[in-house]
Amino acid sequence: MRITQSLEQTQFLSALDSLEASIATNENDVSTSLAFTTPSQDPSAAGAVNGLDQVLSQSQQFSTNATAANSSLETESTALGQFQTQLQSLYSLALEANSGTQSAADLTALGAQVTAIQSTMLSLANTQDGNGNYIFGGYATQTAPFALTATGASYAGDSGQAHVQIAAGETVATGDSGDAVFNQIKNGNGTFTVTPGPGNTGTGVIGATSVTSAAAYDGKPYTISFTNPSAYSINTVPPTTGTYTAGQAIAFDGVQISLTGTPASGDTFAVAPSTNQSIFTTVQNLITALQAPNTSAAGKTQLNNSIAAALNGIQQAITNTGTIEAQVGGRLNAITTAQSVGTSQQTQLKTSISALQSLDYPAAITTLDAENTQLSAAMQAYTLTQGLSLFKYIQ
Repeated sequence: MRITQSLEQTQFLSALDSLEASIATNENDVSTSLAFTTPSQDPSAAGAVNGLDQVLSQSQQFSTNATAANSSLETESTALGQFQTQLQSLYSLALEANSGTQSAADLTALGAQVTAIQSTMLSLANTQDGNGNYIFGGYATQTAPFALTATGASYAGDSGQAHVQIAAGETVATGDSGDAVFNQIKNGNGTFTVTPGPGNTGTGVIGATSVTSAAAYDGKPYTISFTNPSAYSINTVPPTTGTYTAGQAIAFDGVQISLTGTPASGDTFAVAPSTNQSIFTTVQNLITALQAPNTSAAGKTQLNNSIAAALNGIQQAITNTGTIEAQVGGRLNAITTAQSVGTSQQTQLKTSISALQSLDYPAAITTLDAENTQLSAAMQAYTLTQGLSLFKYIQ
């Protein structure tokens, strides 16, 4: 095979192009601090980095979700704590009204205080987060969920509960609906309620009630009927009868009910399973009772029974909001743990990605210097060889 000067020139230029391309690649690596900028430079490492980047991106999204959920739940926790403070104030006012020493003017003044607390409670139930969303509206976050009515408050939200994912396989509720927090509150003692008959004329007042045997209590409605002020009957099967003594418990079918005062012949007290009642209904009933005329014996009896019902309702609301606040605290703890784990995971992932992708500077600089030296020598050699020809030596 004949090697011509043209062939040598072509081969030299091709090698020179390859060397310049390698120098350009190494200079780019040095400027970006990356061992490779395209998958073709290191397919295996590039594939590993791509997989780690996806895991890192997902973990960072979980952290973003957790931060947003934490903010919402902190807002809810604060609102629930303040709401409980208002409930405690209501309970104290109801006890004060039930002392038997209050005049009509005193009761009216207490009613005004309860009304003011009612307004504060409504405001708390309509709490908004930093984005203007109503936290107790369920999925309906753009409309105030509660509005005062003549019987309590209407609810414009729903029972939805949003969740976000804060870790692989772990989600957390970002709030609670106002229906669950403020409306689904059992009346009475939480298991059953006792209500005086609307036609009662005596002074029988409902006291403490309790379930003494869950196995014996069947949850059916019953009526305690007074045949005379000292005798009663209950429509159990067979009927339960007894002698009434004020302050002593009336017990039947696993329940116990205390009455004070003197019921009249024909007075009744209905016993029925507890049902849900909005705390705003409970508060409105208390306001109505405090503002009603109560100078007569019947009026005072009605007031005492209304206050007793309110005390039960307020206590149930305190229990319900306390339970939900504890659940919120549990979610906040879960978020804190998830964020801690996520931060550690992200640090490890970034370290792994860096180990695969970061440039080895000493080796890269050494290689680049060597290639630049090689390029310079090649260019000088090529310049010299271009001037060589046999014709120069023919005399």
